[in-house]
Amino acid sequence: MLSNDTDPIVAIATAPGRGGIGVVRLSFGRAGEAAAHKAMHALCGQTLAPRHASYVPFIDANGEALDRGIALYFPAPHSYTGEHVLELQGHGGPIVLQLVLQHAIEIGREFGLRLAEPGEFTRRAFLNDKLDLAQAEAVADLIEASTEAAARSAGRLLEGAFSREIHALVEDVINLRMLVEATLDFPEEETDFLEAADARGKLARIRERLDTVLADARQGALLREGLAVVLAGQPNVGKSSLLNALAGAELAIVTPIAGTTRDKVQQTIQVEGIPLHIIDTAGLRETDDEVERIGIERTWGEIERADVVLHLLDARIGVTDEDRAIDARFPPGIPIVRVLNKTDLAVTPTAVRDDSDGARDVNLSAKTGEGIALLRDVLLNIAGWQAGAESVYLARERHLIALRAAREHLSFAAGHADQQSQVLDLFAEELRLAQDELNAITGEFTSDDLLGVIFSRFCIGK
Repeated sequence: MLSNDTDPIVAIATAPGRGGIGVVRLSFGRAGEAAAHKAMHALCGQTLAPRHASYVPFIDANGEALDRGIALYFPAPHSYTGEHVLELQGHGGPIVLQLVLQHAIEIGREFGLRLAEPGEFTRRAFLNDKLDLAQAEAVADLIEASTEAAARSAGRLLEGAFSREIHALVEDVINLRMLVEATLDFPEEETDFLEAADARGKLARIRERLDTVLADARQGALLREGLAVVLAGQPNVGKSSLLNALAGAELAIVTPIAGTTRDKVQQTIQVEGIPLHIIDTAGLRETDDEVERIGIERTWGEIERADVVLHLLDARIGVTDEDRAIDARFPPGIPIVRVLNKTDLAVTPTAVRDDSDGARDVNLSAKTGEGIALLRDVLLNIAGWQAGAESVYLARERHLIALRAAREHLSFAAGHADQQSQVLDLFAEELRLAQDELNAITGEFTSDDLLGVIFSRFCIGK
């Protein structure tokens, strides 16, 4: 533990600005109980009963009341940080909170009290085993949640649902490692080990469980990051109209003049709690107009970064040679949805057959709104959304990276298990590496540099 992780710290724990209630929080670190009692008397004029709300004056250096409010004292280790903690809950005016904070710093100089850094209270909770790293990250996720689905998912993460799944996986891997490594001590038994201990079956069940956790984590990551959806196609096929229809507002200029959109227009909408970042782009065509050409180059850049591309076509015409040329340039691996727009103007809506690349087709009219709900369903399907999925965790990218790496190591382990030669040492090593990746999620195997990055993104006072 670093020395600054034991300093006494203080911060205003509520958001900047005016509010009904404001909170000043102190955690006393290595200064301990004596410093906590000294701060109580200096700030509240009395000793507080542990874990009881007391209505007291918040006093200044001259013994005069700055404010009156609720004071709470949580002795270690029964506090958020695991240290002795004092919370002062008064009126939420910025001046009065600053005065209370200033007095706390003045009286705390003798025992090294300093202003807390972003996320430092939660970092203390992690370092003192009050939360694991995934739960600590969930604190920030819950604060930042922009949808009900994201808030509920973050709440499950904070309650430890995701961590319990990871711990169960680690336990299964450890048990299998014990069998493998015990057998390594008795080489004469090695040839019968895989069959006798059902090592392959145990490994298969671990891999199946990991795949389930990874699928839930992927869906949770979408609640956080959303899906980047790029509208692409020739000029005048209705990309801007579709953006407006999806957003429910006139965001992009719509005219019958080809090339009206010169640069991207972006809007985030929410469908079933999933953020969809819809990006309208310049029409794709050959042009001598320098400004339009730059816009088209930017369009291809957005397509490269997309999670899904909506390739808009004119339902009155169907697929043209130009459309086929555009389709051939789409990057491999990105889901493509062919959207036949303007069905309201087509005598018979033209259908486009599914291609071998797995492209999906939707007929709709951005003008009348017919087919928009179907398009939303297709996008949710691509996102992997499932109605009522209570097991979703608001996963971060680092969680997904660790889960994928663990899955890869388990795949290598399965490859060694399928070999007839004596490769139990390689089998055991891949299991160890998988366990390390899983432990990194909950923070049991985590570098200080990573901790610094994670907690620096928290708000002050949390």
